[in-house]
Amino acid sequence: MKKDTCKIGFIGLGGRGRSMLDLLLDVPGVTVPAVCDKVEDRMNEGVTIVTSHDNCNYTVNGYLDYRELIEKEKLDALFIATTWITHIPIAIDAMNAGLHVCMEVGGAGSVEECWQLIRTSEKTGKFCMLAENCCYDRKEMAVFNMVKQGLFGEIVHLEGGYRHDLRDEIVLGKENIHGRLKNFMHRNGELYPTHEIGPIAKLIGINRGNRFTSLVSVSSKSRGLNQWIKNEKGEDYYLNDYPWSCGDVTSTIITCANGETISIHHDCCLPRPYSREYTVQGTKAIFKEAPDDTNGVIYIDGVSPEQHKWEDFNEKYRDKYDHPLWASYQVQGIQKGHGGMDFLILAAFAESVLLDEQPPIDVYDTAAWMAITTLSEQSVALGGTAVPFPDFTNGRWIEREPFRRGPFCLDEICSEYFK
Repeated sequence: MKKDTCKIGFIGLGGRGRSMLDLLLDVPGVTVPAVCDKVEDRMNEGVTIVTSHDNCNYTVNGYLDYRELIEKEKLDALFIATTWITHIPIAIDAMNAGLHVCMEVGGAGSVEECWQLIRTSEKTGKFCMLAENCCYDRKEMAVFNMVKQGLFGEIVHLEGGYRHDLRDEIVLGKENIHGRLKNFMHRNGELYPTHEIGPIAKLIGINRGNRFTSLVSVSSKSRGLNQWIKNEKGEDYYLNDYPWSCGDVTSTIITCANGETISIHHDCCLPRPYSREYTVQGTKAIFKEAPDDTNGVIYIDGVSPEQHKWEDFNEKYRDKYDHPLWASYQVQGIQKGHGGMDFLILAAFAESVLLDEQPPIDVYDTAAWMAITTLSEQSVALGGTAVPFPDFTNGRWIEREPFRRGPFCLDEICSEYFK
C-alpha cells in the first residue's frame, strides 16, 4: 500500500545538493526532517531551505556528521549529494541502517565497492537508486518510445558524451569546496559516465536480457587546465604547472552481450559548448542529438522524404512520439531543474519510497553504470587494453525478475498509467 508521506534525509549541500533539495521539497508526499553537510554554513543553509519551504510544518535538524543523522533520525530514505567517491560508502551505511537510498551521479572508486553496494542491497532489502536525470530528458524518452515502437529496427550502435567546459569549476575546487578537483588531479579515465550511459543502457536492456561485456579506454594528454590557469590565474597560482592525471579527452568503447557497441567521451578540460551527443543507430533509423543539446536530427529509411538527408527531430517527431510521461508532464506544468528532468528523477525516487518498491534505476544499474569509471582507469593505465566487465547480476541478466511497471518505468512504455 502506498504511503501518503515519507521522510527523506538529505546529505551534501554544495551547489548541486542545494538545488536538488529545493526541488525535492516540491515532490508530493516528501518531507525532509534532517539535512547534513560537514561544512557548517552549508548545513545551516540546508536547514533554511527546508524551513522556508511553503509545505514545511515540521522541525528540521541539521548535522555535520552523516552517521549521527542516520543514527538519530527516524527516516524512510536518504538522498546523497556529496563528493563522488563518498557516495557508495554512505549508501552502504544507510542501507545497513534500514534506509532506501538515492545518490547523485559519479563514477565508482573500485569494482569491489560496487559489489559491496549490491550485496548490501540484497542483504537488507533496501534499494539503491542512481539519480541519473538524463534518463528522463524529453528527447531521450521520445527516442525510447520510437525504438519500442520498432521505428529504429534492431539497435546496432550508440554514442554519448559528457562534453562540458568545466575548467573553472575543476581548478577552483579548493576555493569552492568542490570534489571534481581531486578526481582530476589523481585519476585518469572516464570520470563521469552516467549521463550518457544511463539512457543508452535502458534503451538496449542492460541487466535485463543484455549486459556490458568489455571496455576499452584511451586518454589524451592533459593541457587544458594548465592553459586555463595561465590565462585566468597567472603563474603564481598554486596549481600552476600541476601535472594533472586526467587526460583532456577520454574515449571509451563498450561491447555488449547482444552485439551492440557503445562509444562515449569525457571532455571537460578544453573550451567547448556543452553536449551529450546522444546517438542511436539501428537497421531502420538513426537519431543524433544537436550540438546545442536542445534538439536533434533523424533519418528513417523509407520514411524520411529525401534519401541521405537529415530531418529536424523537434519539428516533426518529438511531439508525435513524446513519451506519455512527458505528455502528462506538460499538461501538469513542467518543473524546474535541467528542463524538468531533475524533478522527474526525484519524483521517481519518492514514488519508490512511498510504495516501498524497487525503483526504475536499481542497484544493478547503479553499479554497472558507475563501474565504467574504475574500469576505464584500468584500461587507460594498460595503454587501451580491453578489460572484462563484471556481471553484477551474477548471470540473472539472462532472465531477471519482472521490472516494476509504473509511470516512471524506464524498461517499457507503461501507457496504462496515463489514461
